[in-house]
Amino acid sequence: MNKVLIVIPAYNEEANIEMVVRELEEGYPQFDYLVVNDGSRDRTAAICREHGFNLLDLPVNLGLAGCFQAGMKYAYYKGYEYAIQFDGDGQHRPEFIESMQKKMEEGYEIVIGSRFVNGKKDWSMRMVGSRLIEAAIRLTTGVTVADPTSGMRMFNWEMIREFALNLNYGPEPDTVSYLLKQGAKVAEVPVHIAERAGGESYLKPMVAVRYMARMLLSILLIQNFRSKKLVNGKGRK
Repeated sequence: MNKVLIVIPAYNEEANIEMVVRELEEGYPQFDYLVVNDGSRDRTAAICREHGFNLLDLPVNLGLAGCFQAGMKYAYYKGYEYAIQFDGDGQHRPEFIESMQKKMEEGYEIVIGSRFVNGKKDWSMRMVGSRLIEAAIRLTTGVTVADPTSGMRMFNWEMIREFALNLNYGPEPDTVSYLLKQGAKVAEVPVHIAERAGGESYLKPMVAVRYMARMLLSILLIQNFRSKKLVNGKGRK
């Protein structure tokens, strides 16, 4: 079995999923993958079955947190050392997975594929929101995460276990902030994020604004009341 599992949450990705998986199968066989179909209403699951892709088909839509947790449960029970969150829309590029794994092997628990780790600036509305979240994380943890909203994140086995067995974890910036407070070692490596290959993103402007506001509220306030016990019952010092 390979060390790395690529977890691909997919909701209504019939336009992209075959291309994404084919590229992984043909160009990156050193990594295993799992498509987690999150109750899609289109042909996402059917396409995966037709082509014999490795598929976990959820009967209902759980949302990103539940969908990703299902993938992490699979990674946990199968014994993978690392799992990486990987979009099913073609935006995340597999050529950067190896550099993220190498960084992880230096002793980190979370490695983020960052668009801005080398100081690149993007002042679009969405990236202004990302800068605000970066500032909130720095204020509450003392750690600078240049690209906190990047969805391309790799986790080691300890983090796989946390996501798999604890209901309080979702793959979002506020969780990264919480784990930093608990002592998790987080690193970033530079990546390029492509344009969506096809279909339509759910993250419309007003949805993005609400998302950023929710993340800021969670990081600055709600995380202060979150339990500090990990699933092994020992917590972090």
